[in-house]
Amino acid sequence: MGRVGFGVAVGCAVVTCAIAAVLVGRRVQNRRKWRRAVEVLREFEEGCATSIGRLGQVVDAMAVEMHAGLASDGGSKLKMLLTFIDNLPDGNAKGTYYALDLGGTNFRVLRVRLGGKGSMIISHQVEYHPIPQELMSGTSEDLFDYIAMTLKQFVERADDGSEQKADEKKELGFTFSFPVRQMSVSSGILVKWTKGFSVEDAVGKDIAQCLEEAMTKAGLNMQVAALVNDIVGTLALCHYYDKDTVAAVIIGTGTNACYVERTDAIIKCQGLLKNSGGTVVNMEWGNFWSSHLPRTSYDIALDDESPNSNDQGFEKMISGMYLGEITRRVLYRMAQESDIFGDGAYNLSIRFILRTPSMAAMHEDDSPDLREVRRILTETLQVPHVSLRARRLIVRVCDIVTRRAARLAAAGIVGILKKIGRDGSGVASGRAKGTPRRTVVAIEGALYVNYSMFREYLNEAVVEILGEEAAQNVVLRVSEDGSGIGAALLAAAHSSNR
Repeated sequence: MGRVGFGVAVGCAVVTCAIAAVLVGRRVQNRRKWRRAVEVLREFEEGCATSIGRLGQVVDAMAVEMHAGLASDGGSKLKMLLTFIDNLPDGNAKGTYYALDLGGTNFRVLRVRLGGKGSMIISHQVEYHPIPQELMSGTSEDLFDYIAMTLKQFVERADDGSEQKADEKKELGFTFSFPVRQMSVSSGILVKWTKGFSVEDAVGKDIAQCLEEAMTKAGLNMQVAALVNDIVGTLALCHYYDKDTVAAVIIGTGTNACYVERTDAIIKCQGLLKNSGGTVVNMEWGNFWSSHLPRTSYDIALDDESPNSNDQGFEKMISGMYLGEITRRVLYRMAQESDIFGDGAYNLSIRFILRTPSMAAMHEDDSPDLREVRRILTETLQVPHVSLRARRLIVRVCDIVTRRAARLAAAGIVGILKKIGRDGSGVASGRAKGTPRRTVVAIEGALYVNYSMFREYLNEAVVEILGEEAAQNVVLRVSEDGSGIGAALLAAAHSSNR
């Protein structure tokens, strides 16, 4: 019996050792996989590095590209489009003005009452209207007839008849957020449609004239005083309240910037501009590119798979359309290299399944157990049962993506200030350094307004690049509804009734 018992004991020991060996092996394997996920994160973080030296290079590159774009068409990735806006709202206009904001499947009509100096905006009314699907691919006549009739009905409902004489033309600011070749402050040729529109007979036509003809047919005594896009409206609205506003930036689903440039610096348009002062230039800065931008393999893959490959490179690194997708790509790589996401990792292979608002919510989750991260993983990505330490890794990825985007946007803003001599360096096309001037940059867009971590990173980077002394003279001011109220203010500034 002793021998039998000894044999059993030995057998049990062998089995126990075998089980222990298996467990140890699995533990070692899990550690290796975890280390690989961490290594993916580390490599990504290094690739996204935005040191102050690199940001300075981006600032310089932005200023150089601006100079090139002003010198000749096609001379830069930046289009530097002339808007013919040489008179920004100053708060002195009085009367009632209208705006039409057309930039998607819905459009807005607005009525804004201005009280003149001291009274500012007395009131404004706004209505939203959908565009029937059949009009988005019909004729230009049908589309603008519908818009004009809707605008006329709005005017009749909103107008009490006390503000204007019956025979006096009403003035309209028309925000048209499609590619247009501007011909004057109130006219522009449609280059192409985007956002699901395919009204082919409108391409090549003066879009403001199409609207005015439809308004005349509808019996609406109104004219287009200013044809603008949303970024110019943002600048106008902020300038109305603060005369030190010299530039505007939109950072939302997409991104763009505009600023006030000296007329004599716009070499490609000399002879076309009558005003010798300043003119608003629409940069279309989403297309900015420089070798100094910290581009990773994830950015390259995203661009290669996009319908506009090799275009909008800056936008793809800083705007809300793409930040969630960049994050997803990094997480999917981690899933391929390790098992930290378990069986649900397949869903991470679906392009754009992670939207930027969800990414921002995970980034800003400050609960001890990261319950919001867990909820989004479970409900949005169908990736349940992710460990707390893996959730912390996800938050870190979100932070890297957001920090890079915000700091690059900050470098772009400082690049504009450098070009016009408002960055504290005193260098602007050879002009001597003078007394620092207060400078206001209007910022609009959900990414900046609603995403607090993005906003904090951007604000911090502006101070870091400029230096604390120069940054004291730069104000980043949130602006809202430039495409609506801003357009009406531009109609007032360029009204033929003034």
